[in-house]
Amino acid sequence: MKVIGLTRGSTEEQVCTLAAQTEKIRGFAAAFGHELVDIFEDAGQSGKSLNRPGLQAALEAIRDGRAQGLLVAKLCRLSRSVVDLDTLVRTYFADTAKYHAALLVVDQHIDTGTAHGRMLLNVLMSINQGERELIAERTRAALQHLKSQGVKLGGVRAAATLADPLTVARVMELRAAGKTLRDIAGALTAEGYDTLRGGKWGAETVRKILAREAA
Repeated sequence: MKVIGLTRGSTEEQVCTLAAQTEKIRGFAAAFGHELVDIFEDAGQSGKSLNRPGLQAALEAIRDGRAQGLLVAKLCRLSRSVVDLDTLVRTYFADTAKYHAALLVVDQHIDTGTAHGRMLLNVLMSINQGERELIAERTRAALQHLKSQGVKLGGVRAAATLADPLTVARVMELRAAGKTLRDIAGALTAEGYDTLRGGKWGAETVRKILAREAA
């Protein structure tokens, strides 16, 4: 099967990340006998948007019939948005999709060309959605706790130049749980919170957010 590879990495880690993803994609294609037509990159691009040059070029290749499958190293490299991922699946990778292409994910062993692969993808999408809802629920609880303690939330708006209100609330929640600045930065990156520049979270940025909250 002819496949298009797609990689995505944040600004700060893209050199290492994109190279590692490319290696996985090439190895997977060779191991399973797929013809790798091309590999497109989304360097420094957020996984919460479908409006990315690499992704759009890959989808165009599928629409044009140049490839019958899209190959990514990890599902989050394709999208971090459950809604966007569902849109892609319904349009390109489902049995009833208009283009009926296959989505291949190396690390999660997904191949939507099989019933098992489609089932696994649906399970992972449900898990991701559940995790997002749990994070939102905890964030709302943290904000409500701050209000009950008489804390003014104007600092959340003041910190908008660093992060959106939900991210600020998540930072405060993790700090209240005793997490270090480095731990908080790592958690924000792992949970898919975007930075203004699209890179990984750093301890210094977390410190600035907390400092503004305490002001």
